[in-house]
Amino acid sequence: MGWDAAERTEQVVGSRERLPFLDKDQLDQRHFEAMEQLRVLYGYPEGMPLAPFFATLAHSPEFFAGYIDLGVTASIRSALPARVRELAILRTGWLHGAPYIWGEHVHSSRDRVLSREDIERITQGSQAGGWDELDRAVLRAAEELHANSMIGDETWNLLASHLDARQLLELPIVVGHYVMTAYVQNSLRTRLTDNNPDGLETR
Repeated sequence: MGWDAAERTEQVVGSRERLPFLDKDQLDQRHFEAMEQLRVLYGYPEGMPLAPFFATLAHSPEFFAGYIDLGVTASIRSALPARVRELAILRTGWLHGAPYIWGEHVHSSRDRVLSREDIERITQGSQAGGWDELDRAVLRAAEELHANSMIGDETWNLLASHLDARQLLELPIVVGHYVMTAYVQNSLRTRLTDNNPDGLETR
C-alpha cells in the first residue's frame, strides 16, 4: 500500500494524543525495571524522561513491562542480521502507515545499516529494482504477512536458503511485534520525538 507521506502523518499525529502521559511519580517498580532496560539498550543517561510513546504505554504496567521485554529482545537479542531486521521493520511500518515506527527506524538505520537509496526503495517494496535475493525475500515476507497473515511457500524457501531455523522463526515474530506497535501508536496518535520530526518521510 502506498501513502502520501505528509497526509498520512497528519492523519495519525496531527491531532492531540488520545491518552495523557504518565508522570514519573505515577510509575511503579515494574515501570522502572523496564525503563532501565531501555536506558541501557539505547545508552540514555540516567534520569532521562520517558519518550512520549512509553509515557503513554505506562498506563498498563503489565503490558508496559512485557512490551519492553519483547522490544529489547527484538532489538539486541534477535539472531536476525541487522539489515534483515531493519528491512522487515521498515517495510512493516510503511505498509501500516506508521509515522513513529518509520521515522525512528529511518533515523537509527540510515547510513549505518541501510543506505538512503535502500530506504527510498523500501517504500516501493519487493518489486523495486536493486534488491538482492535475501533483501527481496525479506520485504516480500513482510508484504505477505500484511496481506495474508502468512509467508508463502516460495518466499519461505528463499528465506530458508539464507537463514537458519532460529532466524526463520524470529522473522515473523519481529514483524508481528511492529504490527502491534503500529496499531497502538497510530491509535493513540503518539507524538513524534525530536529525532523523528517528519514521520513518513524518507529524507
